[in-house]
Amino acid sequence: MIHRLLSVSAAFFLLSVFGTNNACATHNRAGEITWQRIGPNTIRCILTTYTKFEGNAIPADRDSVEIDWGDGSPLTWVRRVNGPAGPSGVPQGEFVRPGLKRNLYITEHTYPGFGHFRIGFTDPNRIADICNVNDPNSVSVKFYIETTVTLVNEQFGGTNNSPLLFQFPIDEACVGQPFKHNPGAFDPDGDSLAFRLIAPLEGPQDDVPLYEFPNMVEPGPANNLSINPVTGDILWDAPQRPCIYNIAILVIDYRNGQPLDSVIRDMQIIVEECDNRPPDIEVVDEICVLAGEKVEFDIVATDPDVNPQQSVQLSAQGALFDLPSNPAQFVTSPDPAIPPVLGIFTWQTNCEDISDQPYFVVFKAVDNHPNPLADLKTVLIRVIGPPPEDLQAEALTGEIAVSWELPYVCEDAADEYFRGFSIWRRDGSNPIIPDTCTPGMDGYGYTRIERFYQSSEGGRYLFKDTEVERGRTYCYRIMAEFARQTALGQNYNNVDGLPSLEICTQLARDVPLMTHADVTETDATDGQIQVRWTKPNPVDLDTLQNPGPYTFRLLRSTGIAGIANTPVPGAEFSSPSFSNLTDTAFLDATGLNTENQGYTYAVEFYVNGGDLIENPNAASSIFLTIVSTDNRNILSWEENVPWENTEYVIFRRLPGNATFDSIALTQEPAYEDNLLTNGLEYCYFIRALGTYGIQDFPDSLINRSQIACGTPLDTIAPCSPALTINNLCNTDNPGIPEDQFINSLTWTNPNDVCPETDDVAGYRIYYSPLPETPLSLIATIEEASAVSFEHQPENGIAGCYAVTAVDSFENESQVDSILCVENCPFYELPNVFTPNGDGQNELWVPFQYRFIDHVELKIYNRWGNMVFETENPDILWDGTDQNGNAVTQGTYFYTCILFEARGESVLQLPDILSGFVEVVRGN
Repeated sequence: MIHRLLSVSAAFFLLSVFGTNNACATHNRAGEITWQRIGPNTIRCILTTYTKFEGNAIPADRDSVEIDWGDGSPLTWVRRVNGPAGPSGVPQGEFVRPGLKRNLYITEHTYPGFGHFRIGFTDPNRIADICNVNDPNSVSVKFYIETTVTLVNEQFGGTNNSPLLFQFPIDEACVGQPFKHNPGAFDPDGDSLAFRLIAPLEGPQDDVPLYEFPNMVEPGPANNLSINPVTGDILWDAPQRPCIYNIAILVIDYRNGQPLDSVIRDMQIIVEECDNRPPDIEVVDEICVLAGEKVEFDIVATDPDVNPQQSVQLSAQGALFDLPSNPAQFVTSPDPAIPPVLGIFTWQTNCEDISDQPYFVVFKAVDNHPNPLADLKTVLIRVIGPPPEDLQAEALTGEIAVSWELPYVCEDAADEYFRGFSIWRRDGSNPIIPDTCTPGMDGYGYTRIERFYQSSEGGRYLFKDTEVERGRTYCYRIMAEFARQTALGQNYNNVDGLPSLEICTQLARDVPLMTHADVTETDATDGQIQVRWTKPNPVDLDTLQNPGPYTFRLLRSTGIAGIANTPVPGAEFSSPSFSNLTDTAFLDATGLNTENQGYTYAVEFYVNGGDLIENPNAASSIFLTIVSTDNRNILSWEENVPWENTEYVIFRRLPGNATFDSIALTQEPAYEDNLLTNGLEYCYFIRALGTYGIQDFPDSLINRSQIACGTPLDTIAPCSPALTINNLCNTDNPGIPEDQFINSLTWTNPNDVCPETDDVAGYRIYYSPLPETPLSLIATIEEASAVSFEHQPENGIAGCYAVTAVDSFENESQVDSILCVENCPFYELPNVFTPNGDGQNELWVPFQYRFIDHVELKIYNRWGNMVFETENPDILWDGTDQNGNAVTQGTYFYTCILFEARGESVLQLPDILSGFVEVVRGN
């Protein structure tokens, strides 16, 4: 529950002291509330305010303030704790600039239990003349700031504290010059932060009155205000009106993707007219280092104003300068100096600094102009966990032993921050070099098979992978993982380190390995594929236990996803001894249809004259598929091989040529060949370069696909025209006869607005009399420049239209939108007629009407008896009743229901006409 922030007695006291004299009012300019958790349910709260202090402001100076804790407990009076002691012994605050005080109020509070609470503070007045707050009476607006507190069970959720703000919250700007600011936020728990600009508050969930963001005071294309939601950098480019402005920055901290707490900083920007330009800072934007490395870089500040030359003061702020064990250092001139002004930032990182969130250091350069301006640059520093070193892999019987260096450089990080290693594996090599700025293993094709692993043996970390098969290549990387920990040992804010270099191996290579399934001839009946394989490794095959004779038998299956299971005729090779067994090549030319399908091969290996050694190692040819469309061929290909194809070269043969040329290199199994000529045939094949990633084994395995051809054709429909409709219903003249109403359709030519499909040849016009009925083709236009059409439906102009564009290949655009128009029915009755036999005005008829199919008209006398009815929209009442007798002179009441003509349908209009008509029979 949020309580009011001033008790009745306190409010009465403040009004009595300040209500009659604004010169003695509290003049709040900026402030925020932060907190630290110091017990299970206890926090230390730090309220910081910045107040204007001029003249006789002593009665308005707050030596104590009230804080609302948001838990239903009474408001707490808190004394100021900074600055020299005053006559009463209470500190008087700290003058940070002439007329500007910084006030700190620190106290502790114990909440009744875990939960989410809002701490709030209010004071009666802001300063005067803030032009975007209740202009021109900002001094009468309350100053309110708040922060939220989430107390979680530390046994399960870990520690939590509010973000801290290190940058001064009052800044200066000049009209027409860019303004930069950053609150310098840091979260001590390693949570991620997000930033938003919001309206300042005068109470809980209560924006200050008449608030405008500063760029809206005099809006325009040169007046833009933004905040970077990740770094908190604020850019106002550029102020247009000299004034005092207030903004509020909402800082939200997130843990595991969920928001925890928020801090609202209310700050002030003073904009003045000045003949000045801001300095400029040159510095790197981002630095990524491994924990234990030293960060060192230069910062150079210059100033564009050289006549006269201005001095510049360079400074740095951020949480890194307050670290207890390894604070950062910034060395520069202690006083303003003639630019260029050099600064040197250094920081010796350690393993406790590892984080998935960057550290922000804000550098600020301020000139010494009477109206000083500043440039501000935020540098992101990422500290990454180092990779494990000396990764080795050894193939054993039925398992692979992976080991790496012990100790790991960061395994003794304080507070048991290091949690262990994750083991990552993939089939085949991916010889990438991990990016220091992008730790983790996402996107590399590896699978994590173990996490938080720390077992060791023989002076090294050791992991044994038993889920392996013979004949396959396994590649490993190891990555250190870090995390904060709850009291019960549950991890949170997990951080990935940099993965190790890759190591690849196989189980004992006592089986042959496939290396090639290379298409050498493309044909539907006489295709050919060159197949190659290596003999078993003589070190791995125990020839005493597996004596000869030895036999290779090649198997084949159709397609690239199956298991080879049919012996290839003529592809069986035997040797009485292992020394005479060789790596083998075989040209499969036994009636293959390489034009329309791929093939998969495997080699059976027999020892001792007929004992089969199981071999799961199979490899397919590369099969290329082409989809042709407008001016391009889209290539994609598939293969199923035990090695890793690391790159593909695309070869193309132009129409009329006999040779192929390489046109592209890609790592992905897809390619688009653009800017081709429709109607001509282009032919292609793919050459793949692969590797097993095994030492002492060929790492340039070259295989080709079949030759496939494609003829680009325009299968892409044009863009849809944008339709507009006009008719005479847009006029106010009720006297226009119905037969003059025509729907005039106009639309855009897609050739003018959609250059990617610039071949429109004509249009098709569709119509439906009702929105719920299907559209029907009513006209075809065979000229791209003809962008108008007139249509006059039967029985009214109501209906729905769509226009599509058609190209020369009969590709038709989609119906993106359907426009419907309505009739504009008009029906009006006179209020008198004279059926007296003089030949004038003898019948009661409507004035000119339109789009009316029929009516239900009933006329009643003054006693409520119906004297006449008709469905004829012309009415033609001659003043007689239903029996043919003339009605008496007088006033009659009528009701009239109208029915609109709409194509083949008739719709009742919702409004019922009613009124009086006077029958006059005198001459």
